[in-house]
Amino acid sequence: MSQHRTAAEASRERILAAATELFAEHGYDGATTRTIAVTAGLNVATVAYHVGSKADLYREVMRRAHEAERAAVDAALTEFAGTAPDHPARAAAEFADRYLDFCLEQPHVPALWMRRWMADAAEFADLEERYARPLLEAVRDRLVAALPQLTPDRAELAVWTVLWTTHGFCRSMIRAQVPRFRAHLRALVLRELGLGELGPGELGPGERGLRELGPGGGAL
Repeated sequence: MSQHRTAAEASRERILAAATELFAEHGYDGATTRTIAVTAGLNVATVAYHVGSKADLYREVMRRAHEAERAAVDAALTEFAGTAPDHPARAAAEFADRYLDFCLEQPHVPALWMRRWMADAAEFADLEERYARPLLEAVRDRLVAALPQLTPDRAELAVWTVLWTTHGFCRSMIRAQVPRFRAHLRALVLRELGLGELGPGELGPGERGLRELGPGGGAL
């Protein structure tokens, strides 16, 4: 029984890995159960047996993506809360760093959400309210609590701006230019939150390089 369960779990993970790849690349509407089965090296009946319908599979893929994103954001918020009282600008910049690193390490997450922004999987309208909204509000509320001058409305728009910008970069033609984009993202976060510039000791390598280039050196 244990060996059978292990084999079943392995098959299910293969299916989920294949589905994640295909949903991220082609969207829910562009991927089929058959292509998922072929990518996983299994037949359609086996896919249905282990995960149910294509809709069931999509919901599980999105749930897992959300859980990974939530864990990364929660950890980054904990670090932010510890740094913000004494160094708010550094805390905000480092939070942006952590989120960018997460998206680069797990590129399927921004890809899945960007597909949804293009009206993919329209029948799953509840996923934004179930996953995206609570996470956004958690970040917004933590920012407002740590930065007294920040209004909830401005904080929420700042979070959306960082989200869209980071996801777009990870799917863009310049995605290999990470140091350059990181410097741009940090500056964007500080501007959106109404914080001052980072001190020389708080700059990342990309930012130091861009400042050495002088005016115009950091234009994307």
